[in-house]
Amino acid sequence: MGQNYIHIQFFKTKFAEFILGSFDGKLCMLDYKYRKMRTTIDNRLKNSFDAQLIEKDDEVLKQTRKQLAEYFDKTRKDFDIPIITAGTDFQKKVWSALQKVPYGATSTYLKLAKDIGCEKAVRAVANANGANSIGIIVPCHRIIGTNGELTGYAGGLPLKKRLLKLENNLFAS
Repeated sequence: MGQNYIHIQFFKTKFAEFILGSFDGKLCMLDYKYRKMRTTIDNRLKNSFDAQLIEKDDEVLKQTRKQLAEYFDKTRKDFDIPIITAGTDFQKKVWSALQKVPYGATSTYLKLAKDIGCEKAVRAVANANGANSIGIIVPCHRIIGTNGELTGYAGGLPLKKRLLKLENNLFAS
């Protein structure tokens, strides 16, 4: 059987430096190049898809760069890139619920836990949120603490604040 590959590209924006990855014609990674869990995320993707990372461009990655640029330019609120996630069933359930948090809105870890029917699993929901490898599109930055405080974010709290500000800019046309 032939070798499987996850195509990766690096994409630098004024907000952050990203690593993008696609597998089998779907986006599997839109992550921060320098996040603390970089090796953990990469290994989970490689193991889940039985694939190696290879620096190669493709149509999915081109579309991702285009749509991300539009998002940062405030001309795009929704993404229509096919995605594929790699994680446990519980993580996938959390990530699916994350995608229902609308642009410009925030939710909490507790609300997310309730949304998936696991009210007592707030910490596990937070961990799944932190393990998300498709940031922005699976909008983990929209989740805040129950007290309204900004809590952990793979890209760092200053970036989380900037993303929320970008999405909440009431003066945008």
